[in-house]
Amino acid sequence: MIAITRLFDFAYYQLEKNDLPKAFVTKYNGEWVATSTQEYINQANAISRALIRLGVQKNDKIAVISSTNRTEWNIMDIGVLQVGAQNVPIYPTITEEDYEYILNHCEAKYCFVSDKEILRKLNAIKHNTKSLVEVYSFDEIDGCKNWKELLQLGENNDNQTQVDERKNNVQPQDLATIIYTSGTTGKPKGVMLSHHNIVSNVLDSSPRIPFNEGSSVALSFLPICHIFERVILYIYQYYSVSIYFAESIEKVADNIKEVQPTVFSVVPRLLEKVYDKIYAKGLELTGIKKKLFFWAIDLGLKYEPYGANGWWYETQLKIARKLIFSKWKEGLGGNLNVMVSGSAALQTRLTRVFAAAEMPVMEGYGLTETSPVISVNDVNNKGFKIGTVGRIIQNLDVKIAEDGEILCKGPNVMMGYYKDQELTDEVIKNGYFHTGDIGEIDHDGFLKITDRKKEMFKTSGGKYIAPQLIENTMKQSRFIEQIMVIGAGEKMPAAFIQPSFDFLKDWAKLHNLSIGNTNEEIASNQHVIDRIQEEIDELNTKFGNWEKIKRFELTPNIWSIDGGELTPTLKLKRKVILEKYTHLYNKIYN
Repeated sequence: MIAITRLFDFAYYQLEKNDLPKAFVTKYNGEWVATSTQEYINQANAISRALIRLGVQKNDKIAVISSTNRTEWNIMDIGVLQVGAQNVPIYPTITEEDYEYILNHCEAKYCFVSDKEILRKLNAIKHNTKSLVEVYSFDEIDGCKNWKELLQLGENNDNQTQVDERKNNVQPQDLATIIYTSGTTGKPKGVMLSHHNIVSNVLDSSPRIPFNEGSSVALSFLPICHIFERVILYIYQYYSVSIYFAESIEKVADNIKEVQPTVFSVVPRLLEKVYDKIYAKGLELTGIKKKLFFWAIDLGLKYEPYGANGWWYETQLKIARKLIFSKWKEGLGGNLNVMVSGSAALQTRLTRVFAAAEMPVMEGYGLTETSPVISVNDVNNKGFKIGTVGRIIQNLDVKIAEDGEILCKGPNVMMGYYKDQELTDEVIKNGYFHTGDIGEIDHDGFLKITDRKKEMFKTSGGKYIAPQLIENTMKQSRFIEQIMVIGAGEKMPAAFIQPSFDFLKDWAKLHNLSIGNTNEEIASNQHVIDRIQEEIDELNTKFGNWEKIKRFELTPNIWSIDGGELTPTLKLKRKVILEKYTHLYNKIYN
């Protein structure tokens, strides 16, 4: 068997075990088009031969910007890595200025873009890039070279021996990729990850996800430019899982029904939206159906794994699964047996209710700098504990510092930040990467995250506030779409809230209330403010007196990536939000 030590080895390993007829499947013009394992490798080799003919050298940087996940990305990935160059994926949603900064910072030679919109953003700054030789697109776009030109350039395999030579010379410790983290402040940081960093992480975390090798089906829709989804895709390749790429985040629901996946990865926000939709449908029911629906939900919210609630609970659960939860599962394709969640904290109520519905969510934890997985829950081996991010994966040394910070040492820890030794030395001390997260490991070895170290703050009374903990609790309310807790150095914590405008419209209709039509009218409506106050009052009971949200202000605009309030991984850009709503801050505290 092929020993997997470099990222492109996963493709050849899969070929040796299972030449999948559907290794990757992407929809073009309304049709699903499959690429087999053998075709995947053949095309990757053609790309490698073409890149050598274009003069690409070892350690050259090739940028890839795609607004959706697609087969071409994966072919490019292997094609680039085999010649000893580095794949630099870039978030499609960042600003043109950030495109310019990243392309110049990494000195990208070539750039591959997915579509017209990305090309437009790139063309706006291309004249300011120092090293960019050419841009290719995956879609057919007038006036832009197409990636298929490289497949043609690489058709002739006369220089395949050069490819093989380059490939053999790539060492596990060599740089594989630079991933620029969006960051909540300042310029993006280039995280350098070696082949060994990522390969070790794939092999050490993959046993936690249950697969039927060669027959499992995955749907991929989280951005592949993020290390979380990218590692998941390598895990899928390792287990010979057929990977379907969703057309867009808007079409995920349709694609799930078409593909009927057995597994996919999610971020908490998506699950929240799925749950809210299901809940809303339940509210529309009447009579006995409605009673049964909410009985099942109440039961689901009490769920504990491994039959811990006893035989009577399990008997009721069987009935609930048959009558209610089976329909949820049908709505998500009918075959889903596990989801993997990362990026942010998952509300425990969602973990419970989806596990009760036989679609367990395995929450994990990690950072780009740790390739990314540090820990993840495991539905098997008694490795699933609600409210935690699972046990530490093998071969890692994780300890909790005196101040509660999680420190990690292992083969997954990055090589450092590209061209920034000073910043690297700030976060890696004595071999341990300082995560910036606060957590604890319980007596069963499960890791629990309590907050971001740098996001914690003190009130003027000297009390520590962990904003994420409060925010995640408050987001349980269907009236609240986004929330940011504020109050550093002030006498009490308060919050900016972006209400769930769609839900509020439905709520107003149900109660025959006139709350206005625009977001501005809704956010300033007294009925809305009073109702959200009720929600806050109820959820405040879960916190100590010093942590309770004493005041809040509603924001009329929707927080988004494009608006600058959220990072591409949907984390709050606290500094931006604070600056944007200075007038509301002054209103609260002055």
